[in-house]
Amino acid sequence: MDYINEKLLEFNNYLKGRKVAIIGLGVSNIPLIDYLHDYKSNVTIFDGREIDNIEKCTLDKIVNYGMKFYFGKNYLENLIGFDIIFRSPSCLPTTPELIEEAKRGAIITTEVEMVIELAPCLVIGVTGSDGKTTTTTLIHEILKEDGYTCYLGGNIGIPLFTKIKNMLPEDIIILELSSFQLMNMKISPKISVITNITPNHLNVHSDMEEYIDAKKNIFKHQDKEGLLILNYDNEITRKCFEEAPGKAIYFSSKNKIPDGYIYDSEDGKIKICENGLRKHVFDTRNMKLRGVHNFENACSAIIATKDLVKKETIDKVLSEFKGVEHRLELIKETKNRIKWYNDSVSSSPTRTMAGLNAFALKNIILIAGGYDKNLDYTVLGKPIVDNCKALILLGQTSNKIEKAVKQELKKTKKDLEIYKCKSLYQTVQTANQLAKNGDIVLFSPASASFDMFKNFAERGEIFKQYVKEIVK
Repeated sequence: MDYINEKLLEFNNYLKGRKVAIIGLGVSNIPLIDYLHDYKSNVTIFDGREIDNIEKCTLDKIVNYGMKFYFGKNYLENLIGFDIIFRSPSCLPTTPELIEEAKRGAIITTEVEMVIELAPCLVIGVTGSDGKTTTTTLIHEILKEDGYTCYLGGNIGIPLFTKIKNMLPEDIIILELSSFQLMNMKISPKISVITNITPNHLNVHSDMEEYIDAKKNIFKHQDKEGLLILNYDNEITRKCFEEAPGKAIYFSSKNKIPDGYIYDSEDGKIKICENGLRKHVFDTRNMKLRGVHNFENACSAIIATKDLVKKETIDKVLSEFKGVEHRLELIKETKNRIKWYNDSVSSSPTRTMAGLNAFALKNIILIAGGYDKNLDYTVLGKPIVDNCKALILLGQTSNKIEKAVKQELKKTKKDLEIYKCKSLYQTVQTANQLAKNGDIVLFSPASASFDMFKNFAERGEIFKQYVKEIVK
């Protein structure tokens, strides 16, 4: 007998004739247009862009379906009287118009929240300020290698809501979840990972407390069967242990915790600790990924999958996994053994610190700077001075980074060459002139991309293009 998802059937019946709003025509919401039309919802589209900036194929579909739409400035003025509202991650639930609609009884949700609510299978969720994409991808690769039918979504992969009808109870969903997606979420994945929590997106969130509270929603609604995987070395995530409704497990790379999983830097091995006893699990010297932060990501992936797959599968994937694009991605090695790395995903100081610490030699030429998210850059001074032979800066945060480095140089009485550039192209030219035999050129901005680029991926692609053009 074919499986029938009763929860999905009930929701689909609920949609018929309902007033439904879609806020934001981003990647996750566009598939909803067809879906809601098929189930005869009364749909209205809202987007802050002007109509000329809406993709023609999407606009044609909206018009052909006879859906109302409001675009451009003050686009939410007509958000009144809806039964259910699918918000994009960029439209926070703290938006005044959403608050008013919620007071009137509207259901405020997101595509990814409905996936967790209606999927018939196990959901694994990963969040954190750093490392969540690599961890999510590792978990997905391990489960896929062991033969599971897996669905990868959230911040990466594809929108999954319209795929729920194809899912079976034995399948597994793996989601990378941002703070924007988690805000006000009323349901949590059964297995949840928080890689770490450090200041980020403070140009959008009202304060650090709001950011932390959003992250906590990944486990707050678990039941006693839930599993929460936490970074012991991060003060914020360590405190989440006591709040977990179900089981919680720590991982650590800095502490010999009595229970949990550790990366032991003394012998390079990941170990399970139970009642103070340690047992070897995996040798990180077999991994292609380097850096302590990636060994922590491996710990998370092991804990999340250990009860679902064979150990041999985990060992195979961890040994063969080459990493995710734009994350310490080796893009070129010259005849003089100069290595060029693209770490464009590093949009915060802590990410860049992890990148710097991934290399044993202290001969790094760092290219950094970008859009200012109101983060504290003083923490970058010491790791840059300790690890770099030169610093090349661009973008809005260049002055903040320079100030942090100069304060550290004054304190330590050390010297470091600092250059300022007006374009990414110029930074590659400058780095190419400075690099000598065996040096590492690391593009790790410690900042968002929005002052010059659409996103970190576009920034990384352009950096790689410039390296291929300039570096011989």
